[in-house]
Amino acid sequence: MFRVLVSDKIDKEGLSPLLESEHIQCVQQNINEVADLHSYNALLVRSATKVTEEVIAKMPNLKIIARAGVGVDNIDIAAATKHGIIVVNAPSGNTISTAEHTFAMMMALARNICQANNSLKSGEWNRAAFRGTELKGKTLGIIGFGRIGSEIAKRAKAFEMVVLTYDPFLTKDRAEKLGIKQVDLDELLPNSDIITVHTPLTKETKGLLNMENFRNTKPGVMVINCARGGIIDEDALKHYLEIGHVAGAALDVFSDEPPQNVDLINMEHVIVTPHIAASTKEAQLNVAFIVAEEVLNFANGKPVRNGINLPAVSSEAMAKVSPYYQLTKTMGRIISKLATGAVKSLDILYSGEIWSLETSLITRGLLAGFLQPKVDFIVNDVNAPILAKEYGISFRECYPDNDFIYTNHIKVIAATDQEPFTLEGTYVKNYGPRIVNIDGFDLDFAPNGNVLVVEHTDKPGVIGKLGQVLGSHDINIGAMQVGRKEQGGPALMILNTDKPVDAEIAEIMVNIKEVTRITSIEF
Repeated sequence: MFRVLVSDKIDKEGLSPLLESEHIQCVQQNINEVADLHSYNALLVRSATKVTEEVIAKMPNLKIIARAGVGVDNIDIAAATKHGIIVVNAPSGNTISTAEHTFAMMMALARNICQANNSLKSGEWNRAAFRGTELKGKTLGIIGFGRIGSEIAKRAKAFEMVVLTYDPFLTKDRAEKLGIKQVDLDELLPNSDIITVHTPLTKETKGLLNMENFRNTKPGVMVINCARGGIIDEDALKHYLEIGHVAGAALDVFSDEPPQNVDLINMEHVIVTPHIAASTKEAQLNVAFIVAEEVLNFANGKPVRNGINLPAVSSEAMAKVSPYYQLTKTMGRIISKLATGAVKSLDILYSGEIWSLETSLITRGLLAGFLQPKVDFIVNDVNAPILAKEYGISFRECYPDNDFIYTNHIKVIAATDQEPFTLEGTYVKNYGPRIVNIDGFDLDFAPNGNVLVVEHTDKPGVIGKLGQVLGSHDINIGAMQVGRKEQGGPALMILNTDKPVDAEIAEIMVNIKEVTRITSIEF
């Protein structure tokens, strides 16, 4: 009998896959009140139960931990992985709930519903003060076109809105099939009547709408955030609301929760909700049902779809594969940062002694590294192929008979809707992963620490100018590589710096005449 402990309160309807199975014993009880923790094979929780290393140590027969929701902050992933326990969640269970809440916020903004409600309840009858605007014919700018963004686009089309979207993953071909227009951020901002954000909160997206680019938005724009607090700079939003450039804002999430910026949330044209976009009865049932099915599949020996950590493999197999897995994961991250345009396909070419290994896991490492910077949940070899398919990215493994100088060699060709991008790497025993070619530029550098990729024209003095900028900001260069295809033509410089290079310093460097692009990568 496979025993499942449900530690947090979950409706029985959500647990039905487990409760209806003859081979599963499902017990609902607070984990702190359970005397025989050692006898359970699975643990199902929400956010209340803290699954620490101490808890895991008390459950020696535990094989799987399931989180009925998206976030896994209450679970010690490292401890679970160390004990060979797989962790699953339900990243898609609240998609519809969040999309509907976003649309509700949009309509409330457009028609001044919250303000009119408060006015009437206070004894006023002031119809003239709450004249709204129709959604029909308006342009909706969706920043981030994943599961939730695509659902919002469907509803916007039903309201006869024009839809623009900015998402590095989305190709123009796929956008056209969906009846929307894929644009860059500089085009979306000045052409959108309403802007809604649905990206993960990462280093790249923090403050995505800020004091500088709010200036580029259309006067009278309305702004919605039901994604993550911090994507919109709250001080910048407050400023543009005060001067009337932004007509209204609807916020479900905040940089600090509960929100500390009370001046913002108390503004007349701001409507707020306490992070409830995913809080519907249906969403809570969905996430419970999804993870209950995952636990049932695991108990029956079937693969899980929403694994958070690596599945258990033999120590011998992992020792052989691990160096290349880490290499491709790093290569995926580099491709994600450097490839221009939306990636449509990835071809992974394996040469040398790596042929004899199980390359499918290594390929999954590449997909995980490529996808992780773009989403706000953990991507690994379990769910990476599924996510790639959802984003319309195809991939294949190839085994060319090429005579490379390396005993093992991995080349990735990323086809995009602009131009292809190539990356080559190898693993050197006692030295670790090495990147040996970036888009045709021969190099040899270790991808670790703080790396600055500088695309420039091969001219005398460029290195000195860059060094002067870094030196003036007390940033030391630890190592440097330069690759070029011909004298005086395009060149690529790799700088390993002792400290990260922030956006302000990068902006100074990119303004150097010979420099065309600066990309900062932290490994």
